[in-house]
This record gives sequence, C-alpha cells and structure tokens, in this order.
Amino acid sequence: MRLLQPNDHWRMSDALWAKIQPLLPVPEDNHPLGCHRRRVPDRDAMDAILFVLRTGCQWNALSATGICSSSSAHRRFQEWTAAGVFEKFWRQGLLVYDEMVGIDWNWLSMDGAMTKAPLGGEKVGPNPTDRGKGGVKRSLLVEAKGVPVGVTVAGANRNDCKLVEQTLDSIPIRRPKPTKKHPQHMCLDKGYDFEFVLKILAEYNLVPHVCHRGEEARARRRRRGKPRRWVVERSHSWFNRFRRILVRWEKRSSSYIGMLHLVCGLIAWRATGLLG
Repeated sequence: MRLLQPNDHWRMSDALWAKIQPLLPVPEDNHPLGCHRRRVPDRDAMDAILFVLRTGCQWNALSATGICSSSSAHRRFQEWTAAGVFEKFWRQGLLVYDEMVGIDWNWLSMDGAMTKAPLGGEKVGPNPTDRGKGGVKRSLLVEAKGVPVGVTVAGANRNDCKLVEQTLDSIPIRRPKPTKKHPQHMCLDKGYDFEFVLKILAEYNLVPHVCHRGEEARARRRRRGKPRRWVVERSHSWFNRFRRILVRWEKRSSSYIGMLHLVCGLIAWRATGLLG
C-alpha cells in the first residue's frame, strides 16, 4: 500500500535524466532460464535514489512511496556505484561547466567537514567533537565559484592537513598546468598551517595562502574584496542540503563516496544552467 505521495518535485527532470541515462551500463540477463520478473526501469530506480539522497530516508522506506521497491533501488545503486556511473556523471558535469562557464582554477579552496557515522564501517573514526563517537570527515576541494572539483573521505579523527594530497588526487578531470602568467592559488585555514602541507602544494605547483594560527579572526575583520577561502564552507552547506550525506548510514566507504560523487555531479550540472 502506498503511504507516501511523492509529487513531481521528487521526480527528476527530463533534462537531468538525459545526462544520466547514457552513462548507465547495459543490463545483463544472468538468469539461467530467463524467466525472472520484469526489470524495474532505470529511470524509476534513479528517481528512488535521488529521493533517498534528498530526504535522507532509509532505503526500506522507498517501498511505501510507490516510486520503486527498496531492494531494486539499493541493488541498482550498488551496481551503478561499482560501475563508476556517479563519478562519470560528476566528470561530465565539470567538463560541460568548464566549456560553458569556465572552471576558475586560479583560486582553489579546500576544507574538511565532519559528520556522524552511527553504524561504523570503513573509513570511520572517533569524532573528537562528538565525545569520541563514530564519525567521518569529508575533505572538499572547490574552484573559485564553489563548484566541487575534488572530494575524499576518511575517519573523523583524521586531521585536515593529512588529506591534502588525497583530495588533490581525487580531481576527476585534467587540471591545467599553472604558469607564471596564470598561477593557481590554494586558500586554506589554520588547520593546514604545517610545513609538509606547503611542500605538497609546491609539488602540485600551487601557490599557498594559509591563514596562520591566531590570524584568522583578524583577517575576518579586515577582509576586503572578493571572498576566497570561505567559498568552500558555502559548498559544504550545499552538500548538507542533501540529507542522506548529512549523517553517514552506509557502512561501505564506496557507497558513501558514490553518494558524494552524485552530489558533486548535481552541483556541477546545476551550475551549467542546463537543468532548468
């Protein structure tokens, strides 16, 4: 029996589906007799995945919505995550955004955010801000306008500075080579104020702008011009609007990263203006 009545607000648009559908793998019929029940349409499964992502509901709650059965949606999500569909969706979004608007590599910003992980699992550690309960850290790299260009996860007890190289390596597209005329700057807060971080940034040809300990409050008071580092904090706020990743319920790190890649792709495609 259908208990919830999801309206068109929870259904993806034709424009969004046109971006996702070409990335989906061709389904294989592995039944030895070829007599299993009819496969749930991919669009219904994707609608269900987006419903979970936006509302944060449990997978089992999908059966009450009438969109798609919970088992089919979760199984399809696992298949598409393993096939790299959501990372490809993010990559395509960045390429189109770069072509239409232009990725501003001149000013990059990186920061981490911690969230709860009550079920534990891979890449989960004690959260020092939550009485040592299980948590996860999301390290995010954004370009000057806040579009995510890199993301990785680790245990909540992992310092932000330890994730710099891993986050830079997570960029799904080719980063243009910096030049003297067009250098690439990296804005970081006081949590990255370490010599080894500066060495890593030098290896990646990035100009560091690290707010040293004790200077952050003064810098905020005398701030002038366009904000640079705080852009990434706004992007973390965009992520938190997708309620499923606000608290990590996935035990597998690959499943959680798949959700993050989907969010990155949605933000990138939204920035292109092609989704309406």
